[in-house]
Amino acid sequence: MNASLSRYAPYIYALLRIVVGVLFALHGSQKLLGFPGDKPTVELASHMGVAGIIELVGGLLVAVGLFARVAAFLASGEMAVAYFMAHVPQHPLPLLNSGEPAVLFCFVFLYIFFQGPGPWSLDSLRHRAGTA
Repeated sequence: MNASLSRYAPYIYALLRIVVGVLFALHGSQKLLGFPGDKPTVELASHMGVAGIIELVGGLLVAVGLFARVAAFLASGEMAVAYFMAHVPQHPLPLLNSGEPAVLFCFVFLYIFFQGPGPWSLDSLRHRAGTA
């Protein structure tokens, strides 16, 4: 049974990459565009503005799998910085400082960086076209 399930692993990974990328992009969209929700937008030339750009652009790049490793690396780093700047001063434990999403995004993006874009990605299409 294990072997029959493992053939789906690359496609489940692709779904993970797409869902995480879209969710991350929505965080950036909320910061930069005020959508979704009704929160005010942030200044582009601020820490939150730069974070919003990384989240929106990086999330979309990860979701479509274009320059996915670079985008995931930057997104992972941004989440590490966000955790230590915004959450750790409140309390060192993620459960008590509302930092769980930052920690999860950080490590999922780190995994995507090492795993690569996988199937259903523009990077895989680019590489196939380059070798043809």
